[in-house]
Amino acid sequence: MRTSNSNSFVLIRTVRAQLWLAGVWILLSFPNAFAESDFSTFWQKFKSAVIAGDKAKVAEMTKFPLSMPYEVKAVKTKENFLSRYNEIFKGEANAAQCFGKAEPHKESDRQYDIYCPFKGTPNDWENAPIRFVFELTKGGWKFVGLDNINE
Repeated sequence: MRTSNSNSFVLIRTVRAQLWLAGVWILLSFPNAFAESDFSTFWQKFKSAVIAGDKAKVAEMTKFPLSMPYEVKAVKTKENFLSRYNEIFKGEANAAQCFGKAEPHKESDRQYDIYCPFKGTPNDWENAPIRFVFELTKGGWKFVGLDNINE
């Protein structure tokens, strides 16, 4: 009878260990399993950070190198991003003002764009050529590019 209890105990421990290892393996196999996959949640956080001028938070939500418009040097690092923040978000468009009204445009399951008018004509939504590009990366949604579609 004692041998039967020992065998059961060993079997239970073995099964528990295997289940634990399987769980760890699943989590390691899918590093973005808990990454933010819902764009609307990401967008609310990103938009709020830009409107508040929280450069550090916006930088955390950005993938580097950040693509820039034609003939404009890419933003390669977080430090470079912080020093060029005004160029990116207050250059041709006033992103803080625009983001309060802009609606995301779904380009694909992995990309959304936000279009903004020039800062000199903030209510001209018919002509909104400044495009902020967001992609779903391994680490969740990230700001990946800025473009002027007229160039």
